[in-house]
Formats: sequence, structure tokens, C-alpha cells
Amino acid sequence: MKTRSSILLVLVAVVISVGSVWYGQRPTAPAQASWDEVLNEANAAGYRIITTKELAERYCKDSSAQLLVDTRQEWEYRTGHMEGALNFPMEPTWWSRWRKAGDLENFLGPDKERYLVFY
Repeated sequence: MKTRSSILLVLVAVVISVGSVWYGQRPTAPAQASWDEVLNEANAAGYRIITTKELAERYCKDSSAQLLVDTRQEWEYRTGHMEGALNFPMEPTWWSRWRKAGDLENFLGPDKERYLVFY
């Protein structure tokens, strides 16, 4: 009887352990931000929203006056980017944006006019 109890206890411990590991490591889809949330966050950070068409017009008019910052990961940047764009890799999470906000501010400089481009 004692052996059965021990085996049952071990099985319960294994099931709980496997379940805990699975639950902690399961893939989850990130929550999609609404357009209003994007606008609020951009306004709070001092960004102005422009379209890719507006960016293309500005870039064709005077590309040297534009500082383009590509925040995709380095491997994404290497697969293709606009000529002259600088890479500042940043994960698309609130933690990464918060953690790198000061670095991005230093990278851009305090007097730069900032735009967010959506495509």
C-alpha cells in the first residue's frame, strides 16, 4: 500500500511539473493594439502620424533632410530597407519601448521632429 501511495504521489508531481512547464512556455499571440491606442501613444511621445505616401513625397523631395530610423530587428533590416535608413533594433513590446526610450531619444536628438509611418 505504501508503494502505491508513493507511485501515485510521484505521478501527481510529474503531471503538475509537466503542466507547469507547458503552461509557462506555451506560445501566446500578442494583443493587437487598436488604432486609438496607437494614436494616443504616438501623441504622448510627441510623434506625428504620416502615411507612407507622405514619407515618399518628403523623401523624393530631399532625402538628405530626412533621418529614417528602422526599428525592425537587424536581420529584417538586412533583408531590405530604404536607402539611408539607420537601424535601431527594438522588440515590439511595451517593455522594450520603455527600456530603450532614452537610447532612442539620444539617437534621434532632442530637436528632431518625429513622425510615425504606417503602411
